[in-house]
Amino acid sequence: MNKLKLGLVFVLITAGIAGFVVLSDSPMVVRILSILMGAVLAGVVAKYTIQGQAFYVFSKESIEETKKVVWPSRKEALQTSGVVFAFVIAMALFLWFIDAALMSLVKLLMDQNV
Repeated sequence: MNKLKLGLVFVLITAGIAGFVVLSDSPMVVRILSILMGAVLAGVVAKYTIQGQAFYVFSKESIEETKKVVWPSRKEALQTSGVVFAFVIAMALFLWFIDAALMSLVKLLMDQNV
């Protein structure tokens, strides 16, 4: 029975996409609604499959875990961002210096004007 439901999910999604293609002369709103209706109906059917129920439980648990996260304060976020930007600038300058030094060395070894 589960495979039949999953097949119906596939058919509903395909029907929504086919409606988008078939309704090419219709306004874009109707075409988009065709896809959305196919997706919503497929989601409703998928909720009653084993995989759909497992996904629903996973989603609920993910929301619960997100609520447990301790987010940084504005001050902490700005300080961390400042450190990251300073590091990026320092690294860019370091790599630019190394690149310039190696280019000068290559030109010197090839007897070109520096």
